[in-house]
Parts: sequence; structure tokens; C-alpha cells
Amino acid sequence: MLKNILSVGGYTLISRITGFARDIVLAAVLGAGATMDAFSVALRLPNHFRAIFGEGAFNQAYVPAYAHVAAKQGPEAAKLFADRLFTVLLLVQIVLLGLALPLMPWLVTLLAPGLTGDPQIFALAVALTRITFPYLLFVTMVTFLGATLNAVERFAAFAAAPILLNIGMIAALSVAFLFPSAAHAAAWGVAVSGLAQWVLLYVAAKRAGVSSTLVRPHMDSGVRRFLKAFGPAVIGSAGVQIAIFADTIIASLLPRGAYAALYYAERLYQLPIGLIGIAVGTVALTSMSRAVAKGDEGGANRAQNRAIAISLLASAPFVAAFLAVPGFIVAGLFQRGAFGPEASAAAGAVLLAYALGLPAIVMIRTQVSAFQARGDTTTPMLVALAAIACNLALKLLLWRDWGAPGLALATAAGAWINLLTLFVLALRRNLTVPDPRLPGFAGIVCLAAAVTGVFAWWAAPLALKLTAALPFEPILMAVLLLSGLAALLYAAIAGGGLKATGLFRLLR
Repeated sequence: MLKNILSVGGYTLISRITGFARDIVLAAVLGAGATMDAFSVALRLPNHFRAIFGEGAFNQAYVPAYAHVAAKQGPEAAKLFADRLFTVLLLVQIVLLGLALPLMPWLVTLLAPGLTGDPQIFALAVALTRITFPYLLFVTMVTFLGATLNAVERFAAFAAAPILLNIGMIAALSVAFLFPSAAHAAAWGVAVSGLAQWVLLYVAAKRAGVSSTLVRPHMDSGVRRFLKAFGPAVIGSAGVQIAIFADTIIASLLPRGAYAALYYAERLYQLPIGLIGIAVGTVALTSMSRAVAKGDEGGANRAQNRAIAISLLASAPFVAAFLAVPGFIVAGLFQRGAFGPEASAAAGAVLLAYALGLPAIVMIRTQVSAFQARGDTTTPMLVALAAIACNLALKLLLWRDWGAPGLALATAAGAWINLLTLFVLALRRNLTVPDPRLPGFAGIVCLAAAVTGVFAWWAAPLALKLTAALPFEPILMAVLLLSGLAALLYAAIAGGGLKATGLFRLLR
């Protein structure tokens, strides 16, 4: 498991690094004003639909179903099952694209009603979203091929695909003079990268012998099993996206720059989610699904406990950093060009609020896997909808007085409600057996993170003084210097404590 997690995490790390490079370019070129707000809407809309119908719901229902068919009926039956679903998914995406393009003004109005007060920015948002929306079709096919590769334990290509999105946007922005505006260039970079990602995944699937072809759809037992799980998964994913829709809608009612503050803070807190939460969750779901399909409940529980331990150890330093020096981190990465100190402070406040829910967000997938590996997507759906209801209620309560940080704080609270509810239900149904060593493991990790956070808060001004005279990116150099020192401190305390107590074995 650890090898596969490192493979996914390694490519995800490269993706996040190139993503930060992309966002640095975006911040310098588009800043944090109205144009960036319009582009944020154009990027969010296809991503919402992708998360609902693509990677969110599809992976949850598909990987366990594929593992079941492969284990019970063999690889040929699994291949036919995948081909039938590929055909249906492609037809659905073509119909969705055909409906969305002419209805785009209505969709943008629904997503960002606050932009209608500025006809010029609204028109720009509509134009940009029409360019980016075809990205949904390609990336959904990417998600399907990636899920199939994950099901046969080939994780690298799918993890590497997002790198092409970042490269595509940077390349397009570098020749922005060829487009009506830099925002148009970024939008075309998104669209073209979707095609590039599909080519990458198709080649990888072809080499692995799991590429899909168009066949006549047929409702066999495997497809019925998938659809039974897919329906609740779609509803659950839609619930999460409703909360994100709410952020977008409410942010459009806040002063200009709220979108940008949410966007840049989200980009930072998505780093540990992608690097740890998604990587660990992806591998854990595959490992647990295979174990359950073979009747090995003990193996499934061991896989889940390892996933929880890895998630805790890897995410804790991010939580400490985002709580201790959020504005300092944002300034180092994005404060240049059109992105000034005021924008850094705004995004830093949002990042701090997001950080409060980061441990829960990272570990939710490890708890969801306990249900999904056994074909139960209904329970996670119901729990997600209840958590989203609490999330939305808090958003409506906090947004007027707290602004964008209030939206992020509501997201954090919803994540904790989701995680704790899933854990209690899994415990009662004997779907999870926590390792008795986990509390001690968590205590050492939390202590190491707390000491590291206090050190970062104390040392940040000193790091700025040390790098102030540098001719190139002094704030960024200060962030890198402090990050290196804090990482060494965290590794020494956590690694030493876990090894001394024998708890390091949980990771093996």
C-alpha cells in the first residue's frame, strides 16, 4: 500500500508544484479583481459537474464493482463491464455538453448571481465558461480510464494527468498576447489540457490492456450492481458540490476579491488533500475492495488503519503551518504583480479557517472506504447530505459578519460532522476495527505538530529579516527557509517519538 501511496503522492506533489506555478502566474497576471472572479467561475462550473458525475461519484461506485466482477467472473467479464459503462458515460457527457453551451448565461447566473450587476464581467464569465466547459467531457473520460487503471493497481498515469492542466494554462498565459485577454488564454489552456489528459490516459490504459471501446449497452448483473451504488454516490457528490455552489453564490454577493481569496486559499489547502487525502483514499479503496471481495475482513481493516495513520502523520504539519502563519505563506507564494498585501491578508484569513477542518477532510476518504469497499454508497450519501445541511446553515449564519472566512469555517465544521458520523456508524456496524495503538500514534503526531506550529509562528519574522536583503523573491525565500526548518523539527519529534514507542509499525 505504501508504495502505491508514494507513487500517487509523488505525481500529485509534482501536480501541486506545477499548480502553484500556475497560480503564481495567474495571480501576477489576473490579480484578485473582477477578471479573476470571472475566470474562477469559468473554472468552477465544469469542475462542479466533473466532481458530481466524474471522479466523485464514479470512482466510489466503479472501483468496488469492477473488483467484484474481476474476482467473481474474471478479467474478460470485467473488460466487458467497463466497455458498457464507458459507452453510457460518453453518451451522457455529449448530451450534457450539447445542453450546457446554449444555456450558459442561465448557468452562470445560477452559479454567480452577483456578477449580473456588472454586465461586462458577466459577459466575460459566460464567454470564458463556454470555452472551459468542453474540458468536462475529456476529464470525465480521463476519470473513467483512471478508475479502471486504479482498479488494476496502475496508479501513476491518473495521478500525473493534472500536471498537464497546469502546464497547459501556463503555456497559454505565456502567449496571452494572441488572445483577446489573458483570461481567454487561461480558459483555452484549460480546454486544450483536457484533450491532452485524455490522450495520456488512453495510452496508459492501452498499455495495461484495459482501454475501453464503444459497445452496445446491456443491463447485466455487473452494471446493475454499479448503478445501484452509483445513484446514491451521485446524490452524495451532488451534496458536496451544492456546498461549493453555495460558496460561489455567496461570494458573488461579497465585495470584489472574495472569489479570489477563496480560490487562492483553496489552492493551498487542496495541496494536502490531493497529496495525502486523495492519494491515500484511492489506494485504500482499491486495497479494501480487493480484500472484501476475497472475504478477508482482517486485511481490509489493516489497510484502513494504515491509511488513517499515514493520513495523520502526513497532514499534521500542513495543519500546523496553515494555523500558525497563513498570511505569511500566501504572501510568499502569490504576492507579486497585481496581487498585493491586502489580497494576501484576505486569502490568509480564509486559509486559517479551512485549516481547522483539514484533518477531517483528509481522513474522510479512509472512513468512506469502509462502506464503499462493501458496496454501500447509500450510508456515505446520507451522512454527506446531513453534513452539507449543517454546512449550508452555518454559511448562511456566518457570511454577512465573517465574509469569505465564514464560508471556509462552515466547510471545516461540515467536514468534522461528516467524519465523526461515518466513524460512529462504521464502528456500530463492525465495518471498522480501529487499531488500539492509533490514539497513542495520534497523540505523538499532534504534539509534534503543535511544537512545530509554535516554532513557525515565532521564527517567521526572523526568516523575513534574514532574507530581506536578497535581490530575488525575499518573501518566498523566507517561506522556503522556514518550511525546511519546520519540516526537520516535525520529522525529528514525530519520527523519534513514534520509533521510541514502537508505534512506527502502524505505517508498515
